[in-house]
Amino acid sequence: MGNLNRLTDMLLKLSSVTWIDLGDNQLKGMLPSNMSSLSKLEAFDISGNSFSGTIPSSLFMIPSLILLHLGRNDFSGPFEIGNISSPSNLQLLNIGRNNFNPDIVDLSIFSPLLSLGYLDVSGINLKISSTVSLPSPIEYLGLLSCNISEFPKFLRNQTSLEYLDISANQIEGQVPEWLWSLPELRYVNISHNSFNGFEGPADVIQGGRELLVLDISSNIFQDPFPLLPVVSMNYLFSSNNRFSGEIPKTICELDNLRILVLSNNNFSGSIPRCFENLHLYVLHLRNNNLSGIFPEEAISHHLQSFDVGHNLFSGELPKSLINCSDIEFLNVEDNRINDTFPSWLELLPNLQILVLRSNEFYGPIFSPGDSLSFSRLRIFDISENRFTGVLPSDYFVGWSVMSSVVDIDGRIIQYTVTGIDRDFYHKSVALINKGLKMELVGSGFTIYKTIDVSGNRLEGDIPESIGLLKEVIVLSMSNNAFTGHIPPSLSNLSNLQSLDLSQNRLSGSIPGELGKLTFLEWMNFSHNRLEGPIPETTQIQTQDSSSFTENPGLCGAPLLKKCGGEEEATKQEQDEDKEEEDQVFSWIAAAIGYVPGVVCGLTIGHILVSHKRDWFMRIVSFFT
Repeated sequence: MGNLNRLTDMLLKLSSVTWIDLGDNQLKGMLPSNMSSLSKLEAFDISGNSFSGTIPSSLFMIPSLILLHLGRNDFSGPFEIGNISSPSNLQLLNIGRNNFNPDIVDLSIFSPLLSLGYLDVSGINLKISSTVSLPSPIEYLGLLSCNISEFPKFLRNQTSLEYLDISANQIEGQVPEWLWSLPELRYVNISHNSFNGFEGPADVIQGGRELLVLDISSNIFQDPFPLLPVVSMNYLFSSNNRFSGEIPKTICELDNLRILVLSNNNFSGSIPRCFENLHLYVLHLRNNNLSGIFPEEAISHHLQSFDVGHNLFSGELPKSLINCSDIEFLNVEDNRINDTFPSWLELLPNLQILVLRSNEFYGPIFSPGDSLSFSRLRIFDISENRFTGVLPSDYFVGWSVMSSVVDIDGRIIQYTVTGIDRDFYHKSVALINKGLKMELVGSGFTIYKTIDVSGNRLEGDIPESIGLLKEVIVLSMSNNAFTGHIPPSLSNLSNLQSLDLSQNRLSGSIPGELGKLTFLEWMNFSHNRLEGPIPETTQIQTQDSSSFTENPGLCGAPLLKKCGGEEEATKQEQDEDKEEEDQVFSWIAAAIGYVPGVVCGLTIGHILVSHKRDWFMRIVSFFT
């Protein structure tokens, strides 16, 4: 509380300051109500903190204020601007991503801000009346996730609008034809709504429009695909819709197209050969029904990200990828590609993600005499193919990023609109971690370093050089034909969280050194030929017994099978206990037989002596 009071006092004393920037500093508290005392303030940025309470209307009374950035805080309603007595010079206002919900803010409240050119109210429940009007100079308008159910008609008069984001709302029906007539419009994001078409003819986006970015993903659009060759565009996003048929060749005439994302649709047929006219940086066609051989000439040497996973592509991996010196992300999983291991990919200096999973690749994954070196690779997934052969002991020697702490940020292409840089697209990839399928998106790539060679026909010893990969988090070598012992060098993988060596032919014991791996949460050694006692370390003993089954010679907890020494000791104890029980039983039986015998003898003797004394004496004398 003391720090908060000092901050408040400090703000009120800065009457001559023109610029205050406290953004992204983990500050919290409430702003003082009399902010108008900062009479010379031109820019006030406290975005990305935890300020709460109401936004003081006195901020809008500062005539010199040009920039006001209050986004990404915990401010709540009611939101008021107040009566502005003098003309406002405010040009940039961002109050998006606060906690005004469930309060509803009427968009008309911003009408008095006549100089406003940038307005972001994302994440706020908006009321937009049919008669609302905003100042025509607005160039940037962020209405992301504002609970809007109808396309805002006031936009028709925003002739200066360059950037429009109305994504993640509840708008249904068709995109109005007049939207494309706004002369300055360069960025349009209408994704994550329920649009099902475009007003007007199929070529509604026409007239020589020069869009930088068009994002119509995650709607329910169907055919026809709404593009003409006259459209100039840099980035096109149309994933997660219902488009079908062949990819329209009109896309090939978008000379300036740099990013094309058509993932998660129903496109079929082959890749248009006219793709050779494009100079793409990102090509994502994931999860469609595309087929045929991917044309060599369709690979742009500018590519940084290439994802055609979950299609029906066949033939060989395009060798023209060798020219993509900037490529970082390469994913062709779940196709029908029939080829040998592309060892030539090691020549790509920036390759970080390589996913060949679930294809028909075959043969060895190294060339004799050559040392494979993926120096920047952080995800290597060649699972579920038909790779064969023995891996040399030094196979992983040149994998630098997985061997040491190297901070390589996955580059994300950016666009610039009205001077504002914004990230626009993140790659994604699925992997098996701790026996479960998970998806990595965005920042996950900078965290995870994984190797998955499972589901092949690899044999021989697991390379001892695996112990060099100290930064690997997930290692899966299951369902192969590896033999020999589990290398003790695995204990060097200090960051390992998931280890799967199941369904091989490994022999020997489980190295006790693995118990030192404090982050190792999940492991599977089942279906091998391992033997001996399971190490009694916490990390190993907490595993389910299924992680050790189908190893005939393996014993000890968590399996029910006791180890050899324990069984002999137990048998000896059981034998001794049985012998004692038998002896006790014999004595009891003797006692049971003795007592009635004595009683019976005494009884007979008494009868004979008492009643047949002479006869009894003659018998006794006969024996004497």
